[in-house]
Order: sequence, then C-alpha cells, then structure tokens
Amino acid sequence: MGGKDENARSSGISDEELAAFLERAAAGAGEAPREPSARARMVTARLRDQQEPPGWRTGPTGRGTRGGRGRAKRGIKITLAVVFIAGLALVAVRPELVIDRVTGKTAARQDAKALLPAETARPTAAPGAVPPDLPTLAEPFRGSPALRWADGAAGIEVPEATAVDWMPKEKVADALQRVRQFLVAANLDPATLRGERPAAALALLDPQQPDVPQRLEQYLTKPTAQDNPTLLFTRFDPAEVKPVGNVVKVRGSMRVEQGEPGEVRVVTDHTFVHPMTKGGTSVQRTIVRRQITFSLLDPARWKADGNRLQLSEYHAERSNVECEAAGGYVHPMFPQDAPAGTAPTGPATDPYDRSTDIKGGACGTVTRS
Repeated sequence: MGGKDENARSSGISDEELAAFLERAAAGAGEAPREPSARARMVTARLRDQQEPPGWRTGPTGRGTRGGRGRAKRGIKITLAVVFIAGLALVAVRPELVIDRVTGKTAARQDAKALLPAETARPTAAPGAVPPDLPTLAEPFRGSPALRWADGAAGIEVPEATAVDWMPKEKVADALQRVRQFLVAANLDPATLRGERPAAALALLDPQQPDVPQRLEQYLTKPTAQDNPTLLFTRFDPAEVKPVGNVVKVRGSMRVEQGEPGEVRVVTDHTFVHPMTKGGTSVQRTIVRRQITFSLLDPARWKADGNRLQLSEYHAERSNVECEAAGGYVHPMFPQDAPAGTAPTGPATDPYDRSTDIKGGACGTVTRS
C-alpha cells in the first residue's frame, strides 16, 4: 500500500488537472499534462511530509490513509485514462481488430490458418466456408481455403511405394519421385512460371512416346487457343503480371495403379493457387487444377525408356483467368479489368472443389476466388 501511495504522490497532478485532462481526452483534443521535474516532486513530497501528521500515509492498509487513498485513486484514474486513450487510438487505426473480436471472426481466422493434413483420398465435398476476406499484398491467401494448404512442393505428397506387377518397390518409389519432380518443374519452378521453356519437366518425359514430344514442341513454339503449353505447364507473361511473394499453395494426391500388361500408372490430381498482381496494387489468385496420368512401361514389352515418364492423359482447369490462353500464357483476370476475348458461358463452379473430376467444356465463372 505504501508503494502505491508513493507512486500516486510522485505524479504531482492535481484533481483539477486530471479532470481537465480527462475532459480533453474524451473530446479527442489536447495532450496529457506534463509531469513535474524530479526536483519539483522532491520539494512537493518534503512539504507534504511537513504538513501531514505522522502515520497519515503509513497507517494500516484501508485504515487511517485518507490522503493515501485519494492519491491512489488519482493514480488509478491516470492509468485508466491512458488505457482508454490507447484503446481509442487502436480502434481508430485498426477498427477491424475490435470488430472481429466481437463478431468472432478472429477465432475463425485463427482456425483457418491451421494446415490441413495430407490428402490421402479424394474429398467428398468442397471446402467449407471461410471468412470472405479480400487478398492483400501482405496476405495474398486471406479469405481462401488455400490458406490451410501446404506451401509449394510440400503439397505434392508421395504415397508409400509398393511393388506393382513387373515393377519392384524400389523402382515404383523412383517413379513416384520423378512424377513429383515433373509437377514441381511444370507448376512451381520460377523459370517456368515466368514463361521460360520448361526444360526440367520436358527432360523427364520419354522421347520415344509417339507424337507427344512433337506436340509439346508445337504447344511451346506455335501456341493456339486450344493447343497451348498451359495444358501442361503453368506460365504467366512477365510483362503483364508478377507473383505476390514466393509461395504457391498446393493440395492434391497421387496413387499408383496397374494398367495394361507391362504398364504401371501414376494418377495425379493437384490444385495450385498462384497469387498474382498487376502494377503492384490489387491481387488476384489464379487457381489451376491438373489431373495427369503418367505411364511407366516395361522395356521388355514396349518400345520405351523405362526410366522416363509417358503421358497417358492430362486435363487442366484454370480459374480467375481469361478464357483464352493467348500467346501460350495464363492471363489472370482482375476485378477492375474489362472482360477480354470470349465471355464466360459455362456454369459457375467452386475452383477449390476437388470432389469431382475436371469437367472441361465451356469457360465458366467461379463462386469464390
């Protein structure tokens, strides 16, 4: 109690000054009254010691301390005033913090940041609703289910390898790693994303597969609206857009199954979320889902390079982009942009819904970005 009395007394602020200060604070004007100098506080304390009878400020707690209680109350008032003003300043600068706390959005956002476990099987429904916040340059995945997805290559999980048909366990494990390398090189490699030739991905494919090497070369050198490299590779025009940060959110799965005699297939299904910006102001999330089936063939039965991947099937779905991939690039469509090219005519879909296969067909709209 004595320590509190000394702190209250050292403030040197009268009741009148405090009342005036609180009135100015409530009106949003004025500054806090300045405290006296150390010498002035010492002189004030000496005068009070001379005027007040012994024991007036040193009596038992709650008894014989009328003056001490008054000074303690003034100290509490000052503390409350400082806290009140700090709270007003916080509300003025970041009102969403208080609003979110009251409405429960803070807890919802914290839950939304917890990473999901790996996807071991196809989900049965689309991701649940999340707080509908807009992306920012600082938080490009805010308001997106992808906030809980893994970062980059960590989202391309490789299942445990087992022997399949003619292929032993060790060779299956090696094939799974090559498939993972292809997906990383085709969708996450910075050089590929900025439109360069996806050399690392192409090097993993079997050059002996009929027609495929020639078709991919045509995609890259002479792209058309239908036949273009974005069917397999994620490429942006660096003169048009730039990535926001260096994180791409990824979620998906892969599995191994037996195909025709002498064939082992690796079936993959992954969604990549790329936050992009135009001019460094607004943010748009480009969402690319790919379903690709790779084949590994037994050289004893097929004309093939047993250490390379062959493409059996590949399907792509791109959201928040222009319908045509002109020039061999994916073109993000920002909210402030006027529609370019063909207008969307297909049904509205949830780009985060991984519970069904890619349907293809007409370019449509999205229910969330």
